[in-house]
Amino acid sequence: MSEVYAARRTRLRDRCNAGGSAAALVSRPANVRYLAGAAPHGAVLLLGKREDLLVCAGPPEDRPTDGRRDETLGVQVLPGPGGDPAVAAADLATAQGADSLAVEEHHLTVARHRAIGSVAPRLRLADLAGAVEQLRVVKDEEEISCLRIGAEIADQALGELLESILVGRTERHLALELERRLVDHGADGPAFPTSVATGPHAGRRGHRPTDRRVEEGDFLSVCLGATYRGYRCEIGRTFVIGTSPADWQIELYDLVFAAQRAGREALAPGAAFRDVDRAARQVLDSAGHGERLPPLTGHGVGLEIDEDPQLAPSAMGKLDACVPVTVEPGVHLPGRGGVRIDDTLVVRPEADGGPELLTITTKELLAL
Repeated sequence: MSEVYAARRTRLRDRCNAGGSAAALVSRPANVRYLAGAAPHGAVLLLGKREDLLVCAGPPEDRPTDGRRDETLGVQVLPGPGGDPAVAAADLATAQGADSLAVEEHHLTVARHRAIGSVAPRLRLADLAGAVEQLRVVKDEEEISCLRIGAEIADQALGELLESILVGRTERHLALELERRLVDHGADGPAFPTSVATGPHAGRRGHRPTDRRVEEGDFLSVCLGATYRGYRCEIGRTFVIGTSPADWQIELYDLVFAAQRAGREALAPGAAFRDVDRAARQVLDSAGHGERLPPLTGHGVGLEIDEDPQLAPSAMGKLDACVPVTVEPGVHLPGRGGVRIDDTLVVRPEADGGPELLTITTKELLAL
């Protein structure tokens, strides 16, 4: 993997040089991880004029779940406790002869930015902006493999839950059980706090589990994700508790399913972000649910659970191949509940079979 990390750093260095910066300081943890492999908490990456360095507050430890650190990358450990790796990296950039340094202003605090300027007053500080995040959008096949394994783990955990007795158990208990099952099947941990929503809570985006107990006739919506080697994916499904769904539940489920299918079918290289959103949104909007729709239909996933691109009405840009995204429309009816269906897919050209579905748990409306 060393050559992969080196190639990523080279692409970033080319962007910095084109923008007039001789060096760059990467401080956002996911970006450091992307460019250096595993890195200790709080470590920063200096793309120096003469040498790239991982600057750490303490000695790095190899943790397989976090990936493997690029062993060709130099490591600089601060001499004592209490130091700031970002400030130390700016000092090292000056020592290497850099006269300018691009920093991630969207991640640095004001105090940290001032400290960097104070320790290296001769450096011209520029904004690296979202340059690393943009590089992270398109995944290589190794990254997609990690997402695929994470999706398999999430599918396994969810499938096992569906085989258990659910009536009488609380949302909180079910969420904890799902997270335990994720780890049992090999996940680093949950990709985000697991959401289990029942009855009037069902279909809410980001619902935090409560002590409400599952009852006959409830909608049960579940959204969970697994982290595998640092990469995060998600899946969301909705079920009915009991033997026969009510007519309104079948109608609402079929509607959300149609919207989710429209969004999935719109995924293709060259498709505009907002056109994917529109494909799913207009199905629900035409049925009178426009005011209840979430602000976006989906988003990118990777080292973070919410990455670019954003599939939203005002989003600018077009999809590339090998971009993993979610498609997750939903409708929540206050006081009654609702439906949410969420998949992680990888954008692929039609010649390669179209979008690759990573989360394969059935989307049939099951009565549990």
